[in-house]
Parts: sequence; structure tokens; C-alpha cells
Amino acid sequence: MQPLIDTELWLARKRRALARPVEGADFLMRRAAEDLADRLDAVERRFGKAAALFCQTSAAADVLAGSGKVDEIVRVEMDEALLAGGPGPVAPPETVPFEDGSLDLVVSLLSLHAMNDIPGVLAQIRRALKPDGLFLGALTGAGTLAELRESMLVAETELYGGASPRVLPFTDVRDAGALLQRAGLALPVADVETVAVRYDTLFDLAADLRAMGETSALIDRSRRPGSRRLFARAAEIYAERFSDPDGRIRASFSIVWMSGWAPDASQQKPLKPGSAKVSLKAVLENPPKS
Repeated sequence: MQPLIDTELWLARKRRALARPVEGADFLMRRAAEDLADRLDAVERRFGKAAALFCQTSAAADVLAGSGKVDEIVRVEMDEALLAGGPGPVAPPETVPFEDGSLDLVVSLLSLHAMNDIPGVLAQIRRALKPDGLFLGALTGAGTLAELRESMLVAETELYGGASPRVLPFTDVRDAGALLQRAGLALPVADVETVAVRYDTLFDLAADLRAMGETSALIDRSRRPGSRRLFARAAEIYAERFSDPDGRIRASFSIVWMSGWAPDASQQKPLKPGSAKVSLKAVLENPPKS
């Protein structure tokens, strides 16, 4: 598999963002943590051992602890700095450092999109789960920063006669469901939520992306520094195409949620084709009388 993302660069930018915190720049993580709490609340069961896998902050572990449904929580990060002095192992990117069948629950927030081998990570998560163990994950999905992508593409094409990739190729929600099935997870579900955030200018959006540590880490990114002229033109295009009546611009962030269970004999199974006792044709031709 040809890698697309420079994971070490992504980590370096996360470390830099952690060293220079900006108040409010963690809004996506806070939103994901709130959604995790709601989704976990809907699960009517208790978990023995859970892993908060590559969640960048303590937000996910805090949700697990606050749910009252988890006996033991282990935080795993790709860098010591992301643990911020808290307990937990450090694991190389795309590595799930648990024995097979040792976890009842795995959660991961807003890091899988930076993995080059998402199918491989999901397969490792599947193996680490006990039978009927649950995986809940959120990653940044297709449509994220679509406005920025278009504005930069048009500006660079105008000024230089061509454009280089500057925004990650995010996963589509349909592909997310297929990835869960490919990993061998049962009862797979994928859904998406789009969050629209408003800024005064493209430069304010860029400042937030730097504060998140989410500026481009593509291996094939342009090595030519973006000129002031390029970003000024992109900002003009952005304002022309994606501004509200009050002049502020919109930025879209799509969060794709994935859930699946490690297979177990106790789980509900779909009926075999042809096993229905009443045909759909018969129902349509003879609808029940009211």
C-alpha cells in the first residue's frame, strides 16, 4: 500500500499544537466526546476493560469513566506528549498493543483519518476485542474542508497553471461501513454528522487548523511554500463562494461514526435469503385492510 500521510509530520504538528494551546480550538474533539457519551449511553451493558485508542486527549477516557459502565480504562497514544503526564502506554502509529480477545470495548476519536492503513488498524481492533466486544470510532470524513479545498485549488490553478493536493482525502461514510465489514466486525453501522463552523476569513480558519495540529500532512503535498499572493487570492475566492449574508465564511467538518461488534454466537443473525414465510409480492398485492 502506497502511504498517503506523513504520520510523523502529523504527530509533530500535534505536539506543536499541544505546546501552544489556543482556547476553543478543541471544539471538534469536545463535540466528538459529547457524541461518544450519547452513543455509549444507548448501549445497555457494562464493560470490563476498555481502551481509549489514539484519542489525543483525555476526553474519551473521561467519558468512559463518567459513564459508570466501564471497570478498567487504558489510554493509548502515539506519543508521550499526548498523554500529558497521564498513565498509559505509547504505541507506534497503526499498532494496537493488546493481546487478542483482551478488551470489551475500544473507542477512538478523530485519529483514524491520519492512518495509512485503516483496514489494518480495524482488523487489529477486531482481534483485540473479546467475543461480543464493541468498537466505537469517529474520524474526519469526506466533505471536510470542501470549501477550503476548492478555494485553494482554484487560486493555485489561476496563479500557477496547476495545483497540488493540500487537503487529506477523507473517508466516505459508505466506505466506512465497508471497512467495518472487511475487518470482520458484526452488525456494522456507519453514519455521518456535518458540523458547519463560521469564520471571519480563511486566515482565521487556517489558525484554528494549526491550533488543532491538522494542517496538511500529505506525503505528496507541495514543498513550495504558499505565497502571500496565493492565500490572499484563495481568501477572496472563499469569500465569494462560501460566505453568508453577513460576510462570514463557512467551513464544513464531517464526522463519520463507526460501530461494530466482535462476532459472537449470541448476536442476532440476518435471515437466510428465501427463508421468509410471506413473500413481499404477496404483501404488496394484498395489503392489510384498515
